[in-house]
Amino acid sequence: MAFYNYSRRFPEHAARGMIRFVKKAVGQDVDVERHFTPSYKPWDQRVCLVPDGDLFETLRSGRASVVTDQIESYTERGLRLRSGAELEADLVVTATGLRLKFLGGLTLEVDGKAIEPSKTMAYKAMMCSDVPNLALAIGYTNASWTLKCDLTCEYVCRLLNHMERHGYTQCCPRRNAPTLREEPLIDFSSGYVQRSIADFPKQGSFAPWKVYQNYALDLVTLRHAPLEDGAMEFSTPNRT
Repeated sequence: MAFYNYSRRFPEHAARGMIRFVKKAVGQDVDVERHFTPSYKPWDQRVCLVPDGDLFETLRSGRASVVTDQIESYTERGLRLRSGAELEADLVVTATGLRLKFLGGLTLEVDGKAIEPSKTMAYKAMMCSDVPNLALAIGYTNASWTLKCDLTCEYVCRLLNHMERHGYTQCCPRRNAPTLREEPLIDFSSGYVQRSIADFPKQGSFAPWKVYQNYALDLVTLRHAPLEDGAMEFSTPNRT
C-alpha cells in the first residue's frame, strides 16, 4: 500500500527507482531503456514483480533474451516483426487482445426489463444500482485480487444476516445523491481494460459508490460500517 501510494504521488521518482533496480539485476548487456522502460507511469497499469529475480538472472546469464517489438505476421518459422526482423519460435503463446466481459456476458433483467450494466453504478464495488439481491466480486488492481473478494464475501454474509433478522427479502442500492459524479469503474490505461470499460458499471465520486484501491479502508468499512447507510434500500415486497 505504501509503495502504491508513493508511486501515484511521485511517479517519476518511483519509476527511476524501479528502472535502477532492473539495470542492476540484468547487467550491462540488456537494453533496459528499450525493454524495461514503459511509456506509462507506475500503476497506470499493473506492475509486474519478480520476487526472486529469476527472470533477470536468466537474462543476465545469456540463457534467454528479450525482444520488444510489434508483430507483423506469422511465418513458417515463427513471427515477422514490424521492424522487419524474424523471431524464430517453436511455440507462440498469445497474450494480447483480451476483452473483458461483465458477469461473463450474462444478461440482467429486473421484472422483465433488461438492465444495461453501463447505465448502472457500482455500490461498494459489489452491487449494481437498482438491481436487487445481486452481489459480485471486483478485486484490487494494486494488490491480490482475492483480498477484496474475501472482504466482499464477509460483507454479503453481514447483509444476509441483517435481512434475516429483520425479515427483509430484498436489498437494492439506490443512487439517490444528486451531486454524485460518474467515473470509470477501473482507472487503468491497459488495453484489455480500455477495450471494454465502457460496457461496465460506473463508479461514483464518493462513498459508497467509490471503488477504493485501499485494503485498510475497505477492511474497516466492509466489516464494520452500518448496513443501513441511506443508499441501500431494504424491503419485503408482496408476493403475488
